[in-house]
Amino acid sequence: MSSHTEHDDANTQPETPEVDPSTLPTKDEDAAARYETIRQMALAGELEFPPEADEIVGALLDTIAQRDETQSRLLRAAADHQNFQRRASINEREAREMATRGVVSSLIPLIDQFELALMQDPAKVSGETITMGVKMIRDEFLRVLGAYGVVPIAPEIGDEFNPGPHEAMMQQPAEGVEPGHISFVMSTGYKLGDRVVRPAKVGVAPTPDTKDA
Repeated sequence: MSSHTEHDDANTQPETPEVDPSTLPTKDEDAAARYETIRQMALAGELEFPPEADEIVGALLDTIAQRDETQSRLLRAAADHQNFQRRASINEREAREMATRGVVSSLIPLIDQFELALMQDPAKVSGETITMGVKMIRDEFLRVLGAYGVVPIAPEIGDEFNPGPHEAMMQQPAEGVEPGHISFVMSTGYKLGDRVVRPAKVGVAPTPDTKDA
């Protein structure tokens, strides 16, 4: 009985623990680790190599130094670019705010004029006086807009129709107005610099072709 137990013990082998393959370093990781170790030793002057490899090692160290310097310059350039973008964004926002404040500051006096007009006693003010006051406020408003480059588009009857600054609302003949020319004006248009903000709304005298249609 005793001999059988000894025989079983002799045949029993210790179990080998299972290893997860994913936890083992890959060949690339091993190579990268060895490369970094060699690199650090070379930079520290602790790497031993035969005399005939002196030029090769020196060239490699110089290449490493140039790479590190290039990377440092790229990082500084990227940081400078981010700072530039941030400053440009701040400057753009401040410029918009300043422009808005300028427009608002110019329009506030017009509000004051409206307030003064509303304070008048209708029983003591004639219609002609009210009309004159409204015209004064309109002229002041146009002056403010003109300071910002806004120019009225005010065509006259008989002017040639231009589809850029003019918008034809309807066709209507008028005495003495040639076909394709403005027969009446509904509203004034405006442009900012050379860009039309709102075209003048007009009527156009029909041409023979459009009249027949």
